[in-house]
Amino acid sequence: MQITVSGKQVDLSDALQTRVSTQLETIANKYFDHALEAHVTFSRARSFFTCDINVHAGRGLSLRGEGEAADANAAFDDAAEHIAKRLRRYRRRVNDHHRDLAHRARPEAARQYILKEEEGGTELPPDGRTLDDAYATVVAETATEIAVLSVGEAVMRMDLADQAVLMFRNSASGVLNVVYRRADGHIGWIDPGTQLADGMA
Repeated sequence: MQITVSGKQVDLSDALQTRVSTQLETIANKYFDHALEAHVTFSRARSFFTCDINVHAGRGLSLRGEGEAADANAAFDDAAEHIAKRLRRYRRRVNDHHRDLAHRARPEAARQYILKEEEGGTELPPDGRTLDDAYATVVAETATEIAVLSVGEAVMRMDLADQAVLMFRNSASGVLNVVYRRADGHIGWIDPGTQLADGMA
């Protein structure tokens, strides 16, 4: 696995970089035949260090962990534990899913955009302008994939990657679905293919 360790205004010792590489290799080898790459970024905020770990473990399967502590080693331990905890929760499903990837249809290609919010807050202006007007500037554009997944697999991927929302094509219906993390901590699921009962439409 290719591991990149970097610091934002933080000097990283050789010992820390070696420790990061060794521990990430151990975690990856425990759950995957081979993980592709990992990016570990350390930064400092006031009196504590933060560590952000992003692991690309296979086609469409990413893991993310964040940690913070008084020193860089402890911040890494915190972030690595977040990843390991998620992997332990999904141990069997991750292994099954990883082996099954070779037999899956290739995911659909899509574009993901980040829209810049207009200065002055999150509410739409009262003068009748639309969302397109209020968020008119594209500040980032990246390629993404829309995978064919079951709802359980989609929730697993969203949780492993520590994302707030995930779009996927439902393997049962073939329809585009969305899972998302609600403010109350529960998971929401949007399925346009589900028909409402008579009288509820």
